Amino acid sequence: MMIIRSAEFVKSSVSVKDCPEPTLPEYAFFGRSNVGKSSLINMITGHSKLAKTSGTPGKTQLINHFLINGQWYLADLPGFGFAKVSLSIRSKWEGMIKSYLLKRTNLVCCFLLIDLRHKPLKNDLEFMAWFASHQIPFYLVFTKADKLSQYQGVLALKEYNKELSKQWEPVPPGVISSCKTQLGKDILLKLIEEWNSSFVVK
Repeated sequence: MMIIRSAEFVKSSVSVKDCPEPTLPEYAFFGRSNVGKSSLINMITGHSKLAKTSGTPGKTQLINHFLINGQWYLADLPGFGFAKVSLSIRSKWEGMIKSYLLKRTNLVCCFLLIDLRHKPLKNDLEFMAWFASHQIPFYLVFTKADKLSQYQGVLALKEYNKELSKQWEPVPPGVISSCKTQLGKDILLKLIEEWNSSFVVK
């Protein structure tokens, strides 16, 4: 499994054209506000303060890039959903995010974070459909598993996939994660390591 030896903040960007040169494989982390995105990024990289965590939804407002092991980029995207900001700002964020996802040539995969405690939400389902329609690879990461018992977590995932199966065949791939127990870390790093090995600059 990949060992994270270094993780450093590179820059914050307001648009895809301001992002670092697309010469390294890149993985975007995206999800509803307060889904635990910053905590997951910190857990994966082993750096507790790499991404700023906040109890206030909408904390991340720019595309934040981190260079991992000097070999690949991790992009922290603004959250969507119930952030207490105006509709115009939310619309601007969404436009920025979609432009990034469509135009970022070195993007290997977008990790879409889902709170395991919730049933499928409209926003999440809409983004999954949008990813598929634009042929953008995505992988589901079910967060906050530690808030449930192991049995409840397995049951919640089963119910979630049951709902997805009504629209998807097969259902999108995913993994259950917990920042407190490190659950899912090995799987995510192994995936990234495998994808990095086949990356080709476009």
